[in-house]
Amino acid sequence: MSDKNTHPIGKFEYGKTYSATETEAHIKIIEALPTIINSIAKDLTPSLLKKSYREGGWNAQQIIHHIADSHSNALIRVKLTLTEDSPVIKPYNQDAWAVLADVENTSIYVSIKMIEAIHARWTAVLKAMTETDLKRKYIHPEYKKEFMLEELIALYSWHGDHHCEQLKVILNNG
Repeated sequence: MSDKNTHPIGKFEYGKTYSATETEAHIKIIEALPTIINSIAKDLTPSLLKKSYREGGWNAQQIIHHIADSHSNALIRVKLTLTEDSPVIKPYNQDAWAVLADVENTSIYVSIKMIEAIHARWTAVLKAMTETDLKRKYIHPEYKKEFMLEELIALYSWHGDHHCEQLKVILNNG
């Protein structure tokens, strides 16, 4: 399996720090994601929803539901980090979530509405953050390390783009 097929925009680079300008750009990308997802979704036929971007990868329907699941978790992680001192966040098994009944039996448009609502609230919080807020940290127990919110913002900016590119691969190979 080619890394380009798995990560069409490349892998996220952990451990970097970000300028205020870079963080502002990441927030704009997060804010724009619902519009991009809607644009892609209008071209996803029922048969394309069941196709994957690579052998063994999630199908388009799973990807869209995953974005809603993942980004709702990210919003909660941001809010916990802003209101608690170095909280330990709750990881979840994204592969197990991707095969639950709601993913198989619920229209992608339910998750797209979730993404729209989550991103409206999330970007409101992100835009109000101060430089001090951006340096606040949470602990991820799987990695056994602390992460700053500015890195989480960069990660989820990448995450949305990453999955949109996978959806575009499905559309282009459909």
